[in-house]
Amino acid sequence: MSIKVLVADDQPIVRTGLTMLLDAQPDLEVVGAAADGQEAVRLAHELRPDVGLFDIRMPLMDGIEATRRLAGPDVADPLPIVVITTFDLDEYVHGALKAGARGFLLKDAGPALLTQAIHAAAEGDALIAPSVTVRLLAAFAHAEASSPRQPIEPLTAREEEVLVPVARGRTNGEIASELYITQSTVKAHLASLMRKLGARNRVEVAMWAHETGRV
Repeated sequence: MSIKVLVADDQPIVRTGLTMLLDAQPDLEVVGAAADGQEAVRLAHELRPDVGLFDIRMPLMDGIEATRRLAGPDVADPLPIVVITTFDLDEYVHGALKAGARGFLLKDAGPALLTQAIHAAAEGDALIAPSVTVRLLAAFAHAEASSPRQPIEPLTAREEEVLVPVARGRTNGEIASELYITQSTVKAHLASLMRKLGARNRVEVAMWAHETGRV
């Protein structure tokens, strides 16, 4: 079955380009396109897409607020959202990830990375582009005034080993190869990390790793 995608961007040419690119993939289908955050929220409730692909800077309601309303901590059935932006040092990206976004990409990321991010979000995972997002997370983590939360239980040595490549943007397959363990073992350790840290996804796990100076 195709993954249903909702695109939100205030520039018509970008919306059209993203729609054409995604519709060209055999297992992706754009079911709606919004010009602002308010329309994105409305269409998300109306069309029930599998993944949202949202720009940050939009009129009426920006991508951060739209993400918070559809994927925030208080949302019972959060929509997986990938945030895209023109700027690799956009001050709003950290807020979008805090609001519940599953990943962050530049608009020039290319079809392969874009489709990979959508598939990851649909599968309950998150794509962190190592060349952009990890650096961004590190920069904002150092600027955070509040102390990072403490895990409800101490992390095991193996969980600490898994935590670092997660924060560096490695996939489960890459982590498994790096640590000589199976992908199912990686998923088990990641699930344990999310439980102990109160994180909803691997993006928040990565943010915590940066906030605590582990990367």
